[in-house]
Amino acid sequence: MTKETFTFQAEVSKLLDIVAHALYSQKEIFIRELISNASDACDKLRYESLTNPGLTGGSGAYQITLTTNKKAKTLTVSDNGIGMNRDDLVETLGTIARSGTQAFMDTLTQAKAAKDKKKNGANTSDIDLIGQFGVGFYSSFMVAERVEVVTRKADEEAAWLWISDGTGEFTIDETTRDQHGTDVTVYLKKEDKEFLEPQRIKHIVKTYSDHIGIPIILAGVKKDEEDQTLNQASALWTREKRDISDEDYKEFYHHVGQMWDEPWLTLHNRIEGVISYTNLLFIPSSRPFDLFNPERKAHLKLYVKRVYITDNCDELLPGYMRFVRGVVDSEDIPLNISREMLQHNPALEKIKKALTKRVFNELKKKAEKTPDEYAKFWDNFGAVMKEGLYEDFNNRDMLLELARFRSTTQEGLISLKDYVERMPDGQDAIFYIAGEDAEAIAQSPQLEGFKAKGIEVLLLTDPVDEFWIPSIGTFEEKTFKSATRGGADLSAIGKNKSNSDAKSEDGATSDGGPDNAKVEPLIAAFKVALGDKVKDVRASERLTDSPVCLVADDGDMDMNIERLLKQHNQLSDSTPRVLEINADHALITKLAKKAKAAEGIDAAVEEAAFLLLDQARIVEGEPIADPLAFSRRMAAVMEKGLGT
Repeated sequence: MTKETFTFQAEVSKLLDIVAHALYSQKEIFIRELISNASDACDKLRYESLTNPGLTGGSGAYQITLTTNKKAKTLTVSDNGIGMNRDDLVETLGTIARSGTQAFMDTLTQAKAAKDKKKNGANTSDIDLIGQFGVGFYSSFMVAERVEVVTRKADEEAAWLWISDGTGEFTIDETTRDQHGTDVTVYLKKEDKEFLEPQRIKHIVKTYSDHIGIPIILAGVKKDEEDQTLNQASALWTREKRDISDEDYKEFYHHVGQMWDEPWLTLHNRIEGVISYTNLLFIPSSRPFDLFNPERKAHLKLYVKRVYITDNCDELLPGYMRFVRGVVDSEDIPLNISREMLQHNPALEKIKKALTKRVFNELKKKAEKTPDEYAKFWDNFGAVMKEGLYEDFNNRDMLLELARFRSTTQEGLISLKDYVERMPDGQDAIFYIAGEDAEAIAQSPQLEGFKAKGIEVLLLTDPVDEFWIPSIGTFEEKTFKSATRGGADLSAIGKNKSNSDAKSEDGATSDGGPDNAKVEPLIAAFKVALGDKVKDVRASERLTDSPVCLVADDGDMDMNIERLLKQHNQLSDSTPRVLEINADHALITKLAKKAKAAEGIDAAVEEAAFLLLDQARIVEGEPIADPLAFSRRMAAVMEKGLGT
C-alpha cells in the first residue's frame, strides 16, 4: 500500500500549535499520558479476550515497556494491548471527538497568554489540562521533534506506521510488528533529553503512574542491565487504605476521572456479603465541562475480579450523580458478561442501590459537619442533583434534605428545612421566583411586597427547577408557590386574620394592602385600552416602589418556564399576563384621578397604559410587542414633560 498523507482536523492543528509553543514547565506529563493510553489499550484487550481468547495470540501477561535510546534521542512507550488499524489511526490520532474541545483550547490559549506576559523569568503556575479532553497523546509534541507510532490491532495481520512532526500533517504507511499492541516513539528535542535519564523516568512513573495495575517496565540499556519494574503493578483499589497516600489517590483520580483538580471527596470501600465488591469513587472539586451534555454519560469504570469490563457504566449510579468518577470491582458478576447484559444484571442493581445510599450518606455528613465545603459542592453539582427530584421517587426525601437554595433574606445557601422554620404565622406556602440570574431576579418588582413584609423568597436559577417543583408539590405540608403568580395573599402573613378586613380612616386597609376603590376607574380604563393584550388588570399587594408589574394568573404557565420553552422553540404563542398596578404609586394616583375625571377614555391614560405595559415587559426581560409605537409614545411623553 502506498504511503498516505493526511491533514489534521482543524481543531487538532490549532491544539498542536498551542501545545508545541506553550512551554509548559511540567513537560513530564507527556509520559503520564502515554502510559495512561497504553494501560487503557491493555484493559480493552483484556475485556475483548473474555469472549475471544484467540485475540491475545499467546502474547503473555500485559505490560507497558519504556525504552530509551540516547544516541537516537528517543523514548518509546510500548504495550501489548488491543492496538489500532489504519482507520483507528485516522480517527484516533487525526481528530478530537470529545466534547468540550474548544473550551479546552480556549483555556490553554489563555494559559499560554498569561505565561507569555510573565517578566524576569518569574515562576507562574501552569494549568495542567492536557488529557482532560482525550488529547493526552498530543502532549508528546511538547518535547518531540517527531512522533512515530507503530501499531497492530489484535486479530489482524497488518501493522501500520503513523508519523508526524505536529505541524499540520501526518502520514500512514504499512509496516511490520511481531504482535498486537502499540509502540509510541518520541524523538526528543535537544533541550528535553532529560527524559532519557533512568532516574528522571523512575521519578515520573512513581509520581504519576504508580497506581496503574499493569507492570511498567524500564528496559535495560546495556546488555547486562536488567529490566526494572517501576510501579507496584497492582490495582490501587485492591490495596489497603493504610497503604495508600493522598497523593496516590489524587493521581489515580487524575487517571481514572480525566480530571486534573483535587478530588473533593474520596470514597474507598470494600463490601463483603451477599454481593461483594470494592468501590473507589471520587467527587470532583470543580465542574466537568461535559456535565450538562444531553447524553448524561456516566464516568464509572466497571471491573469484574480486576478484569476491565467497560467505561462509562450507567448502571452503577443514577444519572443525576454522573459527576462521580472512579471504579467498581465486583466479585459476583459473571466474568464474561457483555455490555448489553449489564442493565439486566440483578447484582448491578443491588450495587447501584448501595452505592447511591453511600454517596447520599457522605454528602449528608459533609452538609452537617462542613457546610461551607458542602456549599461549594452544591454550587458545582446542585443543578444536576435536582434532576433526581423529578426522576427518582425513592430517594426524593433525601434529595430534598440535601438541596440548598439562595434566598432574598439570607446570605449563602439555605435548606428547605431552614426556610420552613423561619416562616411567620399565616404563611402556608414556600414562595419562590425563577429566572436566569439570582441577583437580577432578587431585584424584581414582584418581590417588593415580600421584602416590605420580610417574607423570604427562594431564588431559583436552574432550568430544572421548573420541572421538579410541580412533581414535588409540597414540603412538610407547605406548597410551593411562585412569587410571579397572582393571588399571593400577603396581607394575612404575620397578621391576625380577624383584623385583616379593618379599614383605616383614609380608606386604606389597616394591614397596608391596596385601596382598590381609588384605582377602579383607572383599572377599567386600562382594561378597555389594552384589551386582549393582558388577561386582567388588578390592584397589587406585592408592589411598593414600582408602578406596575406582570404576573401569571393562577392556573396559567409560570412566566419563567414560558421563557425557557420559547428559547428552545417548544412554544410559540405567549399567554396574556395579568397587569398589576401599585395603587399607592404617585404616577398611578395621578392617572387614577385623570381617569376618574375623564368622560370616556382619556387619550393620555390610554397612552400611559401601553407605556406601563411595555415597561413591565422590559423589567421581565421580555421583548416589546411594538418597539416603534413604544418609541413614539416615549418621545411624546418626554416632549410634554420638557414643556414648550
